[in-house]
Amino acid sequence: MFFLSLLGVGLPMNMYFMSLKYTSPTFVASIVNIIVPLTFVIAVVTRLESLDHRHPRGIAKLLGTLISLSGVMTMALFKGPIIKQLWSPLLKIEASQSDDENHEKWLLGSVLMVASCFIWSFWYIMQALTLKRYPAQLSLTTWMSAIGTLQSAIFAIIVERERAAWRIGFDIDLWSTIYGGVVISGFVIFIQLWCTEEKGPVFVTIFGPLTTIMVAFLAYFILGETLYSGRFVIYIITTFISPLFLVA
Repeated sequence: MFFLSLLGVGLPMNMYFMSLKYTSPTFVASIVNIIVPLTFVIAVVTRLESLDHRHPRGIAKLLGTLISLSGVMTMALFKGPIIKQLWSPLLKIEASQSDDENHEKWLLGSVLMVASCFIWSFWYIMQALTLKRYPAQLSLTTWMSAIGTLQSAIFAIIVERERAAWRIGFDIDLWSTIYGGVVISGFVIFIQLWCTEEKGPVFVTIFGPLTTIMVAFLAYFILGETLYSGRFVIYIITTFISPLFLVA
């Protein structure tokens, strides 16, 4: 239970938010799509999924895995021309660093995000294995959330020494924390566990591309996030094309 909480909440969530700080919401939501092929590879190795490389379906799954992983590497290094905003966004994210600093932070954020995806992929596999011995999704969700919260709290106490960082007012910080705790850690993880037990870990991760679509729409039109044409094309490939191969 300790490692299940560490790999699902404590470790990857901190890496996820650090990556979000250095990159962008749309980029992070797109990178998450590599969880699908990574989970598939691990599931094949652990024999939770089967793969016949001589069958067309097996070849399609291999192609989907290669396309997704290649797309992630390209997104970290390539931008392309900026896509012009159609109208003024409700909120605007301003860049405070130079291009060189932004590029360095983007690479660091990319590495952190890919690492967190690897960890989450193992976590989905561990969920499937744990549910075979402990088939109680709600109880498992409660334990993971509680232990993960304790792990994150200890990590935050060690790393964050400034008092100002611990002050939470009635603003977006408070509502984001409540939303993340109630909706994500409570409701969403419970649904994931139920689906994992019913359909398997690969089936659960296949629906990740829907997140990319919604995040890209909100970030571009509401937050005024800068989108690049090169990365946008790769977003489409990793979001729509590679999952189609994996569900073949």
